[in-house]
Amino acid sequence: MREKKNTAIVRSFVAAWSRLDVDELVGFFAVDGIYHNMPLAPVQGHAALKKFIAAFLSGWSRTEWDILAVAVAGDTVFVERLDCTVVDGKKVDLPCCGVFEMENGKIRVWRDYFDMATYRNAVDA
Repeated sequence: MREKKNTAIVRSFVAAWSRLDVDELVGFFAVDGIYHNMPLAPVQGHAALKKFIAAFLSGWSRTEWDILAVAVAGDTVFVERLDCTVVDGKKVDLPCCGVFEMENGKIRVWRDYFDMATYRNAVDA
């Protein structure tokens, strides 16, 4: 049951990105939650998460994240995705893998793995 609930929360979080609502996204995290966008330093706590995600989304006009595969083990949910985003008018299709550690219905830790060069090459083109 716990695994099903954790998977549903992560699926809702992934879907929420398409609304580009920073407050909604931060609300999925535990108060001291961590987002580690692997090429960058980890960010912890609602205030830092809000600032980081807002900056990240500043050039985005649209995003849809397609879930390709999900695996779950207890409180850890693995999600393979294709993030399709328009950044400063440029289309970016970015394969990603997110690992979510859940606690009491919130994201305690989210680690996202992707190739930064794929993102930058699309944005800089």
